[in-house]
Amino acid sequence: MIIMNTTLKQWTVLEADELDLLLVLVKDFEDKHVLIPTPDPLEVIKLKLNEKGLKMKDLEPIIGSKGHVSSVLSGKKDLTLKMVKKLHEFLGIPAQVFVNSNQTVKVS
Repeated sequence: MIIMNTTLKQWTVLEADELDLLLVLVKDFEDKHVLIPTPDPLEVIKLKLNEKGLKMKDLEPIIGSKGHVSSVLSGKKDLTLKMVKKLHEFLGIPAQVFVNSNQTVKVS
């Protein structure tokens, strides 16, 4: 595999092989020694709202009344499976974020 660097000079095959080996070693080290925490679904929802320029009010069709949205986002009420599906579709949050969380999801 030939890789181009930022100055558009072709790397030699030996340099490209060395880079490939270094990438494998770094990935192996990170897999063994670097713990990536599972994101909190409620924080992810808030982040996505912020990224998209949306307000809590925009979640009312998905979650319910203003008070219910507030209760869910503060952690006082649990997310339901129906809410998770709609949040996944509306905000583009991977379903895995909700599945691997410590947050309880009620099936309804």
